[in-house]
Amino acid sequence: MSAVDVRPVPKWRAWVWAFVAAAVGVLTGVVTFLVTGVVTLTSNVTRQVVTEADLGPRPVKIATEAMNVLLVGSDKRDGANARYGKFGGERTDTIILAHVSPKRDGALLISFPRDSLVELPNCPARAGFPGQRAHIGMINESFNSGGIGCTWKTIESLTGIRIDHFVKVDFTGFKEMVNALGGVPICVPAPGIADKKALLTLSAGRHLLTGEQSLGYVRARYSLGDGSDIGRIQRQQMFLASMAKKAMSGETLTDPALLFDFLDAVTRSITTDPELSVGVMKDLALSAKGITAGQIRFVTAPWRYSLSSPGRVEWVQPQADRLFKMVASDAVARDLTTGEQKIPKSQVHIIIQNASGRASLGSIAAANLEQRGYHIVRVEQAPKFAAKTVVKYTPVGMARASRLFREIQQSTTLRIESGTTPRVVLVLGGDWQGLKPPKTLDDIDSFDATHDTCG
Repeated sequence: MSAVDVRPVPKWRAWVWAFVAAAVGVLTGVVTFLVTGVVTLTSNVTRQVVTEADLGPRPVKIATEAMNVLLVGSDKRDGANARYGKFGGERTDTIILAHVSPKRDGALLISFPRDSLVELPNCPARAGFPGQRAHIGMINESFNSGGIGCTWKTIESLTGIRIDHFVKVDFTGFKEMVNALGGVPICVPAPGIADKKALLTLSAGRHLLTGEQSLGYVRARYSLGDGSDIGRIQRQQMFLASMAKKAMSGETLTDPALLFDFLDAVTRSITTDPELSVGVMKDLALSAKGITAGQIRFVTAPWRYSLSSPGRVEWVQPQADRLFKMVASDAVARDLTTGEQKIPKSQVHIIIQNASGRASLGSIAAANLEQRGYHIVRVEQAPKFAAKTVVKYTPVGMARASRLFREIQQSTTLRIESGTTPRVVLVLGGDWQGLKPPKTLDDIDSFDATHDTCG
């Protein structure tokens, strides 16, 4: 694996995760609006026009009844934001695309790694922005160069998904959203967190985080996991899932005062296009009133660390394009209703034994499986050649083996009755043909909002 980007990450990125959870609640939730409340909530939202000239040629809308919403964030430091440091202008480096199914029976949120090297389109200069020339660059450059209109154009050009609306959020509303919900439950792994940079100290185990603690938790990086930004994104997605689950819970929805405080905090923190009115959000919410947390899925655009540009990320093809095509045509809809997979791919631990006679095949297979979300324990050379690819497993590892087996082009299985480990051994034989192309969300690493961080 290439070097991980270890540059300091701005503290202000925390806002976006709370916002997206709020947006999920609004976009897919089971909310009811009081007439007097609609007036207040409508006046809270800031509007910004994005013109057709800003967007240029656009992809055709395939799933015409689906809704695709671009979620981005601003680190503007004026007003209440000045306490987090001062610099001129406005930037973002977190971009998410929310897809809501035509029948409003599911939602998928795609995160785009901030350091993704991609083909950026040309964007004209506009008030306050210098414009962007077409070139290979980091995906977060578009907002700096052309604002929300250029970011919108960039995501459409890269994914082929026609975007209907955008929502931009000011991170100062982060703590208010969490507090309005009465806190967000998370689970801290051993040995706990003691992060001076994030101003956060938490023991291992379950916690109900306040707004201030949540801000520290989603900012924490070097004190958790492998210290990478990708690792932090994964934790932030889990926080987001927990917040979405809390926002959609009976505890929130049956308490009119708590619900209104939450929606008030959301609407005071966002900027949208004029067409995404509170009335539209209300209608969308009411049409999706039967949705559950298990029908909200989270995925990161398939990625790998760049070999040519250390510290940067490249999208893995054809997996990324297949994901985008599934979303554009709403081919993911049938998967959004299946609920949480019993065993996440990250919990399928695989030992790869290369018995194929091809020296580099073990590393190649490991990389491909990691891109699908599996955890590779180690890659080793088998003592002798094997003609057939075999998935070996014990009785306790049967479900894990089954999940791996159905993604492999050609293999057989071997059950080790006397074993007790949940780990799976993949023996690469001479007939190894790789993995099957991803056809559904289950073939791409994802999880839903029922995910338990203590699981």
